[in-house]
Amino acid sequence: MDKGGLVVRAAVLDDLDAITRLEYDSFPEDRVSRRSLRYFLSTPHQPVIAATIANEIAGYALVSLRKRARAARIYSIAVDAAYARRGVGLALLQACEKYARLHGRALLTLEVRYDNAAAIALYEKSDFRQFGEHTDYYADGATALRYKKVLVPRAHPQDHGPPRRPKRTRFRRER
Repeated sequence: MDKGGLVVRAAVLDDLDAITRLEYDSFPEDRVSRRSLRYFLSTPHQPVIAATIANEIAGYALVSLRKRARAARIYSIAVDAAYARRGVGLALLQACEKYARLHGRALLTLEVRYDNAAAIALYEKSDFRQFGEHTDYYADGATALRYKKVLVPRAHPQDHGPPRRPKRTRFRRER
């Protein structure tokens, strides 16, 4: 995806140094290790998404897919401060949604620090809804707000599982 100089693509192993630097700059305590990033960049289902401007990493997202789960989870999303307010976060968020849909997921979830107003505004503008929180989630004791977005709407809101058999009507036989 290319939006006026902003390119969103699957990240590759050559992006490791730039993504690691961005992760460490963005998250001083709670961060994905370089070793884990290398692992994710090497997996066949390509869960790391890169956003570039002029061939420089402007942001990245890591999407977690658990086997047989209904939801995909945005595990990490970061935008370089030099590229803030240029649509990078929104483009990454849209790419995460597309990735989740391509992998058959019905929901996309994430956690965000309670005091990250810019990210919360972006998520809510993108139709994510808060559904809970984790207290003492981050290393400094901060609370994480849990957000989700429905990607595949249910056919009927009351549908909670497999279709039920209709009730049988009993008839009395007359003798």
